Amino acid sequence: MYKLLIRPFLFRLSADYAHELTVNAASTYSKRKLFLRAAETIYSYSNSALTQNIWGLNFKNPVGLAAGFDKNCTMAPMMESLGFGFVEIGSITALPSTGNPKPRSFRLPVDQSLINRLGLNNDGAQTISRRLKKLDLNIPVGVNIAKTHNPDIYGDKALEDYRTSFNLVKDEADYITLNISCPNTAEGKTFEDPDVLDSLLQTLELNKDSSLPPVLVKFSVDLDENRLSELISVCESHAISGYVATNTSSSRENLKTSADELESIGRGGLSGKAIQQRSTEIIRKIYKKTKGEKTIIGVGGISSGMDAIEKIKAGADLIQIYTSMVYEGPSIVRQINKEIAEYLKINNLENIYQIRKKVNSQSD
Repeated sequence: MYKLLIRPFLFRLSADYAHELTVNAASTYSKRKLFLRAAETIYSYSNSALTQNIWGLNFKNPVGLAAGFDKNCTMAPMMESLGFGFVEIGSITALPSTGNPKPRSFRLPVDQSLINRLGLNNDGAQTISRRLKKLDLNIPVGVNIAKTHNPDIYGDKALEDYRTSFNLVKDEADYITLNISCPNTAEGKTFEDPDVLDSLLQTLELNKDSSLPPVLVKFSVDLDENRLSELISVCESHAISGYVATNTSSSRENLKTSADELESIGRGGLSGKAIQQRSTEIIRKIYKKTKGEKTIIGVGGISSGMDAIEKIKAGADLIQIYTSMVYEGPSIVRQINKEIAEYLKINNLENIYQIRKKVNSQSD
């Protein structure tokens, strides 16, 4: 139904307007229990082989909603009913922001990808933290935090900006992701400098409070191996529980979309199929660097169970989707989970962990 009726209608609209319609609808339906139950009946899929306990949290399946979709914590109940195993709210910032001017999101259908330069638009950490307190879900809820989109906030002010958001959500979030790699701000990826990242992690005092939720760091897909290694070394000297790999790309290499169209779109973060292989490589490098001892959430170009399995084989414990929701619709969550479960059954595996265990045993 989505591909035949809904997607053609949405794709006639600008990507910005279509996204706003989707957000408004999902936010409205999140308040209606009857609709939530109906959506759960249609879209949810359960299989005990997909469950995992990570950080003491129960993930009923490995498919999560990536940050950027539910920026303001208004859609989480609907996302649970669609079958997601967890959701990540945000990115949120200490101060509210309207983001960049429109147009700021664009479809690349021939590449099954998106470009966005939303600019961290959100209602602010204080407002969103109040919404978090009211959530009553049966799945883990992560919160993705970033620096407020304002180039005047830098240096020590930027560190305090992060700490403000962190302190507002730390008692409500099941885990927190530090977004150090957003390409859509005026000052760029300032926290992907090892020294600056070290200052940020020291400011948050992760090593001093054992009651904090798990804290993850989200990396860009554009990192070269040396810089990635430096950043991981910094993270491993602090109490980082895992990594999200990866954020969007500023690169436009190897796209089928014409150069003229890309030039007319301009800057922004590229997501979807176009970054699939590169994100998998970053996962593989993180897994190797951390010797498989840290949780990795894989994201980038996942639109099938086999795409998810590829990420798991590379080192991911959980995966997230966003762009494939735009192209495939809400049934993609059920599809991915069913395909993973079928893969486990065909290969006589009892749980997701054994997918990677099998790969490792074959490479020994």
